[in-house]
Amino acid sequence: MRFDLDLPAWQWPFYIMRHPFEGYEDIRWKKAYNMKVAMVIVVLFFIVSVCDQLMTGFLHNHSMVKVFNIVPIILQSVLLFITWVVGNWALCTLFNGEGTMKNICVNTAYALVPFIIGKVVNIILSNCLTRDESMFLNFVSYVTIGYSALLLISGMKTVHQYNFWQTILSMIFTLIAMVIIIILAVLLVSLFQQVYLFVYSIYTELLYRNPTLSSVALILIMVGIIAAVIAIVCVAYTMFEKAQLKKEQKKLR
Repeated sequence: MRFDLDLPAWQWPFYIMRHPFEGYEDIRWKKAYNMKVAMVIVVLFFIVSVCDQLMTGFLHNHSMVKVFNIVPIILQSVLLFITWVVGNWALCTLFNGEGTMKNICVNTAYALVPFIIGKVVNIILSNCLTRDESMFLNFVSYVTIGYSALLLISGMKTVHQYNFWQTILSMIFTLIAMVIIIILAVLLVSLFQQVYLFVYSIYTELLYRNPTLSSVALILIMVGIIAAVIAIVCVAYTMFEKAQLKKEQKKLR
């Protein structure tokens, strides 16, 4: 029976795999969203991404590097997932979507299960198949990616209560929002890097011109300068607000 579901939390992702269209409706009706299971799936997504680079057979591994770097994998898995969730929530909030950030996160994580299973299967097969048999790996990849995409569309349609075309448009605009978020994040990191270099250059200059001062004293001086600048900005902003308020009161009189 569809509405007599009383599944443990860890079984819901597999139930949704078997029932891609009704599964998300059932989980919404039962309010069975579980963040712990979703986070486990995201961690597995990251682990499988690492294993894909390290354990794929050398005949089929096109990303083999001499020095393994985990940062790009984090960017391609965990941060990409977070960016999708934030972008979809921010966009659909403006267009009357009913999904909360928790619901979007859980539905997106559950949609990753076929992709994760496909990656595991491909890692195992890549150590058994020859280069000429790589078509089987491609077949598994295409099927599991397509199935995950189908689950994602179904999950976003259900969580926001959109029709099919509204769901497709929201997902396209979510991808655009993800690009914007990534660009802004890069600009923000660059800005903080420039500020750090500016502060560090001042620190080294003061240390060079005053060799008798200790590092702690220089840090305290710089903290005091930063606090003074912030205080001046706050006072100037407060005075500006008061001046604007007086102008408005004069207009009302």
